This record gives sequence, structure tokens and C-alpha cells, in this order.
Amino acid sequence: NLTATDYPRDACIHDLFEEQARRTPDAVAVVFGAEYVTYRDLNTRANQLGHYLQGFGVGPETLVGLCVERSVEMIAGILGILKAGGAYVPLDPAHPVERLAFMLEDTGISILLTQNGLRERLPDCGVQIICLDTEWDQVATQRDTDPGTAGTAEGLAYVMYTSGSTGLPK
Repeated sequence: NLTATDYPRDACIHDLFEEQARRTPDAVAVVFGAEYVTYRDLNTRANQLGHYLQGFGVGPETLVGLCVERSVEMIAGILGILKAGGAYVPLDPAHPVERLAFMLEDTGISILLTQNGLRERLPDCGVQIICLDTEWDQVATQRDTDPGTAGTAEGLAYVMYTSGSTGLPK
């Protein structure tokens, strides 16, 4: 499985994605079930979400929660958060409410991206909730140009929690 490849060490993940979208806009970027999304379309969605999140104050290394089922929305969410300059915190919707509440409080997240069907599983922690599936009409009103952030390749991209021997997230 020789998959090692060289890449620019000074570029952010979303910068590399944007470059690929410019090179092959009509190529399929994501397949999920019967849904096929091109690089152009995924980049447009991520750009709109990035601008939308910047309107909520998301900038370099701002932590944004992402609690979604596997979907195209998940990929657009990750890229949109990165394009806004933020860092994503993946929250598994299958985890107990207590664990999710701990992670939300521990990170100090003020914005959480989710899907409408998951809202009832989420703890009430006073965060701004944006449902990517039912609120997309608002997101889609944003510009589709690359947001251009002050993020750097050394900046924070995500925060992952693991469980230690105590069973508490760390």
C-alpha cells in the first residue's frame, strides 16, 4: 500500500482542496450513497458555510462543534469550518448526552453544526446550533468565493477527544 506522497508543508488543508477544485472542478469529490458531488459544488458549499460562520465570529482557531451523521454535509462542514479559519471538534451523535455535554463545556464551543434529526439527542448547553440540512437556505445566501482566512499550516485544525482509563473524555 504505497500511498505516501509529497505535499506543500506550508499549505492548509482547505488551501490544498481549493487548488484541486480549481484544477478539476467537474471531477467527483465525494460520493455518499447515490449522491455524487463535484469539487466545484463542494467548494461552493464549503465557501458559503465559511462565510456564514465568519458572520458568527469564527476566525483563526475558533473551536466549532460538528455533530452530524456521515454525509456530504459532514465533509462540507469540515471544509467550511476550516475555510472560516476555525478548528472543528467532532462529536459523535451516538455518544451519551453526558459525554457530549462534557466535551461542549470543556472546549467552550459557542457554535455547533448538526442535522435537524440529531437536535433532540444534543445536550442543552446554550450554544448556537446550526442545522446544516434544514438551515442551508440561509447558508446558501452567502458568497461562494473562497473566504480567505488568516489561518496557517501550523494552526489548529481539529480537537479530538479520547477516553482514558477513567472513562472520561480527555
